[in-house]
Amino acid sequence: MRISDRLATLVSDGDGWGVFYKARALVAEGVAVTELTIGEHDIPTHPRILEEMHRAARGGHTGYAAVPGTDALRDKVAAHVTERSGVPTGRGNVLITPGGQSGLFAAHMLACAPGDRGLFIDPYYATYPGTIRAAGALPVPVAARAEDGFQPDPARIAASAAGATSLLINTPNNPTGILYDRDRLQGLVDLTRTRGLWLISDEVYDTMVWDGRHLSPRALPGARDHTLVVGSMSKSHAMTGSRIGWVIGPEPAISALIDLATHTTYGVPGYIQDAALFALDEGAWLEEEIAAPFRRRRDLAAGIVAGCPVVQSAPAQGAMYLMLDIRRTGLSGLGFAEALLDRHRIAVMPGESFGRAAAGHVRVALTVEDAALARALDVLLRFAEDLCREAAE
Repeated sequence: MRISDRLATLVSDGDGWGVFYKARALVAEGVAVTELTIGEHDIPTHPRILEEMHRAARGGHTGYAAVPGTDALRDKVAAHVTERSGVPTGRGNVLITPGGQSGLFAAHMLACAPGDRGLFIDPYYATYPGTIRAAGALPVPVAARAEDGFQPDPARIAASAAGATSLLINTPNNPTGILYDRDRLQGLVDLTRTRGLWLISDEVYDTMVWDGRHLSPRALPGARDHTLVVGSMSKSHAMTGSRIGWVIGPEPAISALIDLATHTTYGVPGYIQDAALFALDEGAWLEEEIAAPFRRRRDLAAGIVAGCPVVQSAPAQGAMYLMLDIRRTGLSGLGFAEALLDRHRIAVMPGESFGRAAAGHVRVALTVEDAALARALDVLLRFAEDLCREAAE
């Protein structure tokens, strides 16, 4: 039987994650590998959240839940977003989704008709091109160059905007750790408003900001009527497996997305929504507890890398990663990552996994305990220095 072109071409550019798959295969064989690949916490979901999830399930909240989300959770998310962004937000602006990824797909289904162009910033999270293709649109990456600190360039985006109906951004950024500055964000808001594009803002790392403060573009002048914000409990509350997130947007857009949810996900389990409500009610202390190890490891890692003459780090202002420039070794990001895994059993992600703009870089996830991270970085940097010496001889 024929597989539809929509699925057969979903990842036609390849996912570039061969190093990750190889590392996992080695681990399955019993080989010790230091995995610094994906953004998965090294702690489980907080026991108090799990207890609430258990209580809600045992209490009977296991049937169909309201498709847009429970009133209580939508109200809580709206209050949470209002407090964080300063933008008045109500229940009608909120759709609860099965995680941030589902929210990204829903947002593009709203913004893009078949054949439209969906813009996104390169480097990018690995699912972005496939998500846009799944919505029937053509994914169009626009480079944010290492030489510009991986900040997006509104003029470069404008040059690619013909035929586009959406622009997807992500700040704090995965994979670079960059926080987009206010002037750049205002430029993107102005550009998308003028060109009639939906601005889709992936803000799942908004509680993981180490330098400066998170600014949602929805809070900027002229943004509210054409901006969709995707949020999630995955990173902020270590609830990756619970699959609970949301889309924030104008009420007519959310109404249309509720129709989409009715015909796709049919909502999120009620006991998971109850646990998310409990977690948000706990307030900032829990988010800070989840974020604290990554702030500490960012500082630790930045200090280690600063002493290396051949490897530089992009400014890690937020999220769970370091983006390291290893171009002086003479290897591509993929070549470096493969050699590091083969010789030293340390797994990092090649920059090329996240687009062409990150070529010659590797992404390091700060997802192991401090001492193991420090050892792995020491080995990585010595390996890079050895490669440079070999190239010079």
